[in-house]
Amino acid sequence: MSSGDFCPRCGDPVPERSEPLPGTPRERDEVLCNECYFEDFELVDAPDEIQVRVCSQCGAVHRGNRWVDVGARDYTDIAIEEVSESLGVHLKAEDVRWGIEAEQVDENSIRIHCTFSGVVRGTYVEEDVTVPVRISRETCQRCGRIAGGYYSSTVQVRANDRTPTKEEQARATEIAETYIAAREEKGDRDAFISEINQTPEGPDIKISTNQMGRGVSKRIVRELGGSFEEYPTLVTEDGDGNEVYRVTYAVRLPKFTPGEIIDPDDDDGGPVLVRSVQGNLKGVRLDTGEEYEARFEEGETPDARTLGTAEDAEETTVVTVEDEHSVQVLDPETYESKTIARPSYFDPDEATVPVLKSRAGLHILPSDAVETDAE
Repeated sequence: MSSGDFCPRCGDPVPERSEPLPGTPRERDEVLCNECYFEDFELVDAPDEIQVRVCSQCGAVHRGNRWVDVGARDYTDIAIEEVSESLGVHLKAEDVRWGIEAEQVDENSIRIHCTFSGVVRGTYVEEDVTVPVRISRETCQRCGRIAGGYYSSTVQVRANDRTPTKEEQARATEIAETYIAAREEKGDRDAFISEINQTPEGPDIKISTNQMGRGVSKRIVRELGGSFEEYPTLVTEDGDGNEVYRVTYAVRLPKFTPGEIIDPDDDDGGPVLVRSVQGNLKGVRLDTGEEYEARFEEGETPDARTLGTAEDAEETTVVTVEDEHSVQVLDPETYESKTIARPSYFDPDEATVPVLKSRAGLHILPSDAVETDAE
């Protein structure tokens, strides 16, 4: 713009300013004088009001098209953040500075007072704006589903030819709760347990998604042994015509549990104290102290009968050590001296040992098995 130009609005001379680059259009307001230019100038573009949707149950905030966990009960910081993101400052402003102050009007109303300053056309300008923020309390989709008992999968914890022990049932439930809680902590809002039903046969755990039902089942089997199978049921179709299935994950824990004494149907050395049922059943022979592992095809359920558990063991007196293969102890019921097998874990310096008396005879148990079980 050359010197000597006049403002088309008021007719006053317009101070000389640099011409735009060739090919660049001149802005309409560039021809105005400063007084006319600032009559219509707005340093800040602010909304008349902002509505913040929050979940009254979990405190999540709705942003865009989804709910976001913020863990807030005081929404002042949320209101400031929402207002800050909605404000726009004039592109011609330089050296912009601003401040925000919140005023809590009532439980659901907050006023955000904003002060902005900057330099435009070499002139210092300042502007104050107040944006009302209204807190709208709703129920998010997740909380609505939980309240409505929604679930997509059921993990049924059972055991082969027996009822799961109280410890197994409690641990299976704990595994599920820990896994789901970890998913929640990572921000997965689809992760929740709708209900846990304790049935006479074992717990039924209703979980929000099929994927998480499968994850819980895998972790239960990984720790407690056994296997699981999936039984899907078609329940509906989604808006795109895709079939939606609800899946039951039938977890079957092994027939035997750690701490049981079993008598395998083989000729390899007598009763076995079960140590582990993860993968193939593993344990120790009570006659020799040798390690035992079921054959691959038998897995965690070899053909065997149960003789008792480590809880059934009784402390008895060692009478004498006869040789490297036998020891004499008192029968805990008749108090008669009996010669029995001497396993490798037997300590000849001990005056007493834990023994199990069953239809297979009298056997010395490892002391750590009895102590661990008692704990």
